[in-house]
Amino acid sequence: MIEKEKILVVDDELNMRLVLAAMLKKEGHEVMTAANGVEAFEIIKKILISVVATDLKMPGLDGMGLLQKIIEYDSSIPVIILTAYGTVSSAVDALKNGAFDYITKPFEQDELKTIIAKALKARRLENNIPPVPKGEKEQHPIIGNSSRIFEILKIVQKVSPTDTAVLITGETGTGKELIARALHAGSSRSKQSFIKINCAAIAQNLVESEFFGYEKGAFTGALNTKPGRFELAHKGTLFLDEVGEIPREVQAKLLQAIQDQSFERVGGLKTISVDVRLITATNKNLPDEIREGRFREDLFYRLNVFPIHLPPLREREDDILLLADYFLDKSSSKLGKNHLGLAPDVRDFLMAYSWPGNIRELEHLMERVALLADGPVITSDLIPPEISGSSHEMEPLQDVLKTHMEEMEKQIVTRCLEECDGNVTKTAQKLGLSRKGLQLKMIKHNLRKGIED
Repeated sequence: MIEKEKILVVDDELNMRLVLAAMLKKEGHEVMTAANGVEAFEIIKKILISVVATDLKMPGLDGMGLLQKIIEYDSSIPVIILTAYGTVSSAVDALKNGAFDYITKPFEQDELKTIIAKALKARRLENNIPPVPKGEKEQHPIIGNSSRIFEILKIVQKVSPTDTAVLITGETGTGKELIARALHAGSSRSKQSFIKINCAAIAQNLVESEFFGYEKGAFTGALNTKPGRFELAHKGTLFLDEVGEIPREVQAKLLQAIQDQSFERVGGLKTISVDVRLITATNKNLPDEIREGRFREDLFYRLNVFPIHLPPLREREDDILLLADYFLDKSSSKLGKNHLGLAPDVRDFLMAYSWPGNIRELEHLMERVALLADGPVITSDLIPPEISGSSHEMEPLQDVLKTHMEEMEKQIVTRCLEECDGNVTKTAQKLGLSRKGLQLKMIKHNLRKGIED
């Protein structure tokens, strides 16, 4: 049975939490709620959350502060900002600082459902390539010693200072976003916004409004004017990932916006001028798409001014173990474990494997084995059979994490009950739970025996 993706709703208004939770549960999602940013971040540290929807204005740790903490902890979690109309400018700032999207109150339920669905799809498509915060280029370096990667880094160094349009191609998981961010970081625009759109995560009928924004009343659900990603990227860099997924009917308007550096919002008449450096990426063969009539040839030539092709990991043999050690150190540090090492036979397995999922697959594997490791060395019994060639099976990562998180929750509740001498009311207050919520957890973990109600 596939575990439901968890959505965390954060709002200091109880009624808003209840309404949103009920609506999202009706859509089949598993929903958790928090009354403030501090409570929300504690949940994120203990449980695998797929999407966070948070109010902007809250006492203590507000939505902007929570966003920054989530980005530092796990930047693959999409954060949606819920804001009143009067604080839209703050929500736009949040987008420039890494939020996935924002929505203004009051909003149509369908609008929120659409944004949640888009965030979940984006999380599934690319949940493990972390963004580089402004001014912190070194935090997520491009790892590699192979001649292929040195050639690419030389190219990046040459083209970064220019405003030349770059098209990055390569298989899924080869690090296209990391190269795009390196191009931005090495440019004169590095102190401005890096705005990213995953074109594969947007419903076809929403691509135009996502690119160019819309005016109030432009369509059903457009309760307020909303700027598009081109506007948000003004003076900075706009990265269109999976550009081959853009619907043919939107490609003409995109071409015109690129050529003129101007556009109109959906439903609007005013022409908006922008200064944007465009970087695009795709895992598709765009010349083949052109021959099949799915991609405009004139748009391709406009995007493909300077092509950069990233090789698959199987063609970077000199980098496989280097990347494995890097990701293993990163994962063990995130999990609070001491330095972990790979057994010699594990290294042999990694070198012999073809890596169809490329760097992303390797990163996921290192996170998984770091979580499962009981000692300082990663042994072959932790490696999946498709890599090691053995027949043993491993539990899915989600199941392993769920077991660990539930055990951690039980330990925390048990310890707090002991500190409060078994008093349920005091324990609930200490944990920030209602009495009913604590009692349910006690039943779940069989902790009611001998406890004072």
